[in-house]
Amino acid sequence: MENIKLKLQGEDSFPVQEAYKVLRTNLLFCGQDIHIVAVTSCHENEGKTTICLNLAKSLAELNKKVLVIDADMRKSVMAGRDTTAKNVVGLSEMLTGMNNLGECLYNTQYETLQIMFAGKYPPNPVELLNGKYFQELLKELRKHYDYVIIDTPPLGEVIDAAVVAPSCDGTILVMGDRNVRKKQMQDVVEQLQKGGSKILGVVQNNTRSKDRSYYYYRKKNYEYR
Repeated sequence: MENIKLKLQGEDSFPVQEAYKVLRTNLLFCGQDIHIVAVTSCHENEGKTTICLNLAKSLAELNKKVLVIDADMRKSVMAGRDTTAKNVVGLSEMLTGMNNLGECLYNTQYETLQIMFAGKYPPNPVELLNGKYFQELLKELRKHYDYVIIDTPPLGEVIDAAVVAPSCDGTILVMGDRNVRKKQMQDVVEQLQKGGSKILGVVQNNTRSKDRSYYYYRKKNYEYR
């Protein structure tokens, strides 16, 4: 199992890390049956990948065993932007039988936090996510991890998250684009609800604290609602 290093945005900002602790606490209070969580948004570049990784790190700080799965097999940036990983194999190789589970897991500098990257882009991501091997993977992961955080593509643009979410214990929506219209958010919520997904809450990203002293470093601040 290869060792990599995470490069987390906001890890040196006290207000940002405190906000992630609030998010972590809210997730813990969602109930002891919540172990596999999908994270999605309306559009790309709303910060959901950053939130996935920081939330996972915050859970790992409680000595929880955590796995982040990058399920964006269309346009993932996690491996190249947020880690030191190179030439990775991941979810697509796992689901197509090209590599086994152990070969697709990467250790991080946080002892109880591991990552499974998206892998090479397949021509049929929805079919892979909707297939029996993905279901079997989640069933196996439940035995070994306290939390599995699944980073999915924006549901306002592709259907992948709606395919993944019903297999999870709940879904978190990230809203970081101030231009997202109410109707767009409603459509995303309706898609999730039609599939039977439990919506745990919304993370409002790219907001500013009203208290300038609290927002001294001018980093991103995250609010859980």
